[in-house]
Amino acid sequence: MSTSDSIEASGSLAKELENFQEIAKQLIPEPGEVPRLQGIDVWGGTRPLSGAAGGDHLIYVDFKQRYDLDARIAKASAEGKSSIADSLARCRQRAGIAVLDVSGHQMTDALLAAMTHQAFLLGALYELDRFGQITTQLFENLNTRLYRSSGTHKFVSLLYGEVSEEGTFRFLSAGQPFPRVFSFLHDRFMEVSADRCVSFPPIGIQPSLNVIDRNANESLLGFKEEYAVNEWALLGSGDILVLHTDGLTEHGDDRYFPARVEQLLREVKDLSAREIYEAIQDDLLVFSPPSDDITLVIVKRE
Repeated sequence: MSTSDSIEASGSLAKELENFQEIAKQLIPEPGEVPRLQGIDVWGGTRPLSGAAGGDHLIYVDFKQRYDLDARIAKASAEGKSSIADSLARCRQRAGIAVLDVSGHQMTDALLAAMTHQAFLLGALYELDRFGQITTQLFENLNTRLYRSSGTHKFVSLLYGEVSEEGTFRFLSAGQPFPRVFSFLHDRFMEVSADRCVSFPPIGIQPSLNVIDRNANESLLGFKEEYAVNEWALLGSGDILVLHTDGLTEHGDDRYFPARVEQLLREVKDLSAREIYEAIQDDLLVFSPPSDDITLVIVKRE
């Protein structure tokens, strides 16, 4: 290849990467998408290790903002599907948060995150039509789809949870760190019993066992058991729920979280979720340079 051909090829590749980066940026949640719940304050974001997008990803699902719940409830009621209508009505008082972490932290790893993003939101539409809510079946299907379409060295750690105005948090964890709850009253992170901390392998590593297409899949690593949901009812007045990826857990050679964050939360617990988020972001940079993508979401009960 001549020098001119090499320069042309490099320029073409740079334009392709720039185009990909622009597409990936469109999937980053805007501030207006942050869930709005009575008595619940939410703020979060993702800090890529390099570039504008990496392996971490964040999706908000404020059912009132994203969907026309009134129209869906009316349609379900007209069709005599009262249980679906009731489930849709309950969605008015809750919102979903999905935290994803693709293995690797290059800009091109954002492709798998983008695939999961679109598959999740499309699946959520079908879930609302069929059940009136997002169920574990969506994640069984996502798991099987990613198992078939991604290589064994590429997988997605995922946590999807729904916070309610009553202060409960129901979530499914697939290879993600468990959330932490900071008690406003006790000034520390609270311990949660092991029976409410059920986790599963990252999505795409093992096909799901309890799906109708089970026999169409082969796996040297065996099959994943049926997903279970954890339910925490620990959000009292002023309490803070911290969702994060392992970029925060491992920050500063595992010395930053949870001890340093717990100390910082004692100082900023009276602030808004956004201010707490920004305080942690500023502090972690002072502590040490990041070595991975970092996603952080603060949920505070007002």
